[in-house]
Amino acid sequence: MEIEHYQFGRITVDGKTYTSDVIISPDGVNGSWWREKGHEVAINDLGPILEDGPEIAIIGTGANDIMKVLPEAGAELEKQCESVHVLPTHQAVKQYNGLQERSERRVVAALHLTC
Repeated sequence: MEIEHYQFGRITVDGKTYTSDVIISPDGVNGSWWREKGHEVAINDLGPILEDGPEIAIIGTGANDIMKVLPEAGAELEKQCESVHVLPTHQAVKQYNGLQERSERRVVAALHLTC
């Protein structure tokens, strides 16, 4: 999977454009990722990310870095993944594409597309 373009509220992955938050894994794109509280990632929100079995997890926190990963969710990701990256979404996109190209590990990105 390659992220071809990201701008506020829109992302294009392998030729298809999404306008809601996404989880991208080697198996495809979940184009309807949502959290109980829109700008927080809580432990209960991790199911769709962890189902994809990430070795490397990338969380995109929005164009303006508004979404926060709560401490218990971050700890759970770190427990289940070899590496966790929490970055503003434009940086997370670059990180994902770079790791996809050069890593043998299973990379999963959960990206908040707006604020």
